[in-house]
Amino acid sequence: MTLRVLITNDDGIAAPGLHSLARAAVARGLEVVVAAPFEEASGTSAAMRAVEEEGRVVVHEHPLPELDTTPAFAVGGSPGFIALIAVHGAFGPPPQVLLSGINRGANAGRAVLHSGTVGAAFTAVANGCPAMAVSLDVLSAGEATAASGGAAVAAAARVRDADRHWDTAARVALDLLPRLLTGPVASVLNVNAPDLPFGRLRGIRRGTLATFGQVQMTVAESGQGFVRTSLEQPGQAVQPGTDLALLAEGYASVTAIRALTEATDIDLSGLDPD
Repeated sequence: MTLRVLITNDDGIAAPGLHSLARAAVARGLEVVVAAPFEEASGTSAAMRAVEEEGRVVVHEHPLPELDTTPAFAVGGSPGFIALIAVHGAFGPPPQVLLSGINRGANAGRAVLHSGTVGAAFTAVANGCPAMAVSLDVLSAGEATAASGGAAVAAAARVRDADRHWDTAARVALDLLPRLLTGPVASVLNVNAPDLPFGRLRGIRRGTLATFGQVQMTVAESGQGFVRTSLEQPGQAVQPGTDLALLAEGYASVTAIRALTEATDIDLSGLDPD
């Protein structure tokens, strides 16, 4: 039986990474359905956000380039919301696996908590559907900091997207798919690939989560009635063996992560009634 795959993202239905992942999945013979936000929804984590008209969530058919026969939908909702309604049959039979990405920029370190790409995957596994989050390391910390300085800088960076190596991240993700399907459903595989041709990739390694992301938010200024934030590079050195270190060394990184686990090492004794 052909594996049914739902592909979503947080960069929006027009994102080149989404298209590349969908094309690669179709080429592998998978049964693909694409459902992604109308527009960028980065940083939404697993938020349940939707746009409604007369009590109905807005969903439009949105054929993708070179994928005329692949069902694709632009949805007025966050990636986590899209994942939730997908596993409940909103876009046909529920998917057997969810692929989220390819995100424009690495989702690494503990900053994955805030990622809409990872949030969609977390939502899928919480509802019994195996999931993988896939990202391409297209921004250095310096570029990300510069891009935060204005829309014009960010727009200029996106012009180069056609030259990115989305196919490398797609190939790495699909090569890891058998491992995803044989692992526990409660775990998400978080995959990051460097922006390199596949032939220059040094390999795929298991990476631990760095204690920080590529950039960190800080409060630049606060005053009466306002707060202004900015991004800055972490002051710490990258720890060897982490996802960020592997990317810097030219490896693709894969980390198995779980969103919600119960902490059993906290003393809560004596709370039960007599």
